[in-house]
Amino acid sequence: MAGMVTSLKSEYLLDPTIIFLNHGSFGACPRPVFEEYQRWQRELERQPVEFLGRHITALMAGARAKLAAYLGVDTDTIICFPNPTTAMNMVARSLKLEPGNEILTTDHEYGALDRTWHLRCKYSGAKYIRRSIPLPVTSHAKFVETFWSGVTEHTRVIFLSHITSPTALILPVQEICRRTREVGLLSIVDGAHAPGHISLNLTEIGADIYVGACHKWMSSPKGSAFLYARPEVQSWLEPLVVSWGWGDEVIAPDLTMGETEFVRFHQWQGTRDMAAFLATPAAIEFQAQHEWVKVRAECHALASETRVRVNQLAGLASISPDSPEWFGQMVTVRLPDAVDVNTLKARLYDEYRIEVPVFRWNDQSLIRVSFQGYNTRADADVLMEALQALW
Repeated sequence: MAGMVTSLKSEYLLDPTIIFLNHGSFGACPRPVFEEYQRWQRELERQPVEFLGRHITALMAGARAKLAAYLGVDTDTIICFPNPTTAMNMVARSLKLEPGNEILTTDHEYGALDRTWHLRCKYSGAKYIRRSIPLPVTSHAKFVETFWSGVTEHTRVIFLSHITSPTALILPVQEICRRTREVGLLSIVDGAHAPGHISLNLTEIGADIYVGACHKWMSSPKGSAFLYARPEVQSWLEPLVVSWGWGDEVIAPDLTMGETEFVRFHQWQGTRDMAAFLATPAAIEFQAQHEWVKVRAECHALASETRVRVNQLAGLASISPDSPEWFGQMVTVRLPDAVDVNTLKARLYDEYRIEVPVFRWNDQSLIRVSFQGYNTRADADVLMEALQALW
């Protein structure tokens, strides 16, 4: 493992003096993908009118087609966004919520989207119900029953992460989406951490709406994310930014250029740099060239081993079974309650040059460790050395 993974470190632009164990926050872009990103930026600046006025529609269609194939869906069911939070804001603002309606979620969700839903409920009178999922989790079946028991006659939307941000748990979203469809509710999945991290086929998952990041585990440039929507729900999604494309069928039918209404309404949000999305096919190709299924498996093994080592040092139990069903390349581990998380995080970086999240969540001290193709066991060894010295 060490030989192959070590060879990938030179492919990334990361500061070689930093032990980077936080790929989950913002990702990291490989050198050849970043060069493709810059190539597209230069193409834009070489002739902006030619690029944005004549070619961008076809270029974006080509990039969407490659991403859609990677995700297992039709091209015209996805649109690009700069990040999952922006995409989810569009969805939340489009929903016609009424006082008393409930949005059921977990207490493991990403903070930015908790805030999005809270604000939406403030103005609509709906309720954002955060179902408690205690740790440790034991089985997907148990999770489904615990979560689903929160559904009431007032529930209208099921919203949850595919891979949770604070606890790094892979949730059984396919079964939740199946149940949601059966009872006529709307399923919305935050898949920010899933693309490139785990095997992903959105058709099989069956969510009504699925939002994902390409700039995290797919290692695309920052600013590349997507929203997938089943054709049956596309009509009520309103653009977050109304610009060219919206209303063309009435105002300027000659400008539609063969795109679907869904794409026309949402893709063009005013002048912006599309280079990150256009470079996303290069990220897909990069992973294919480097046998990413194997890389992911090796990174999971390193995450599993590191979790055992931290658990032994802390004298604490794991938050989930040791299984790729529950975590992939990113794992969250309990720390002793006596640990000052802010001080530990600062000292890890200042004294050992380790970039890793250490935080409090639900009155528990946690560390979330990410392993990507540029990491080795030596990185985990330095982390363990540091934790032993600093506790």
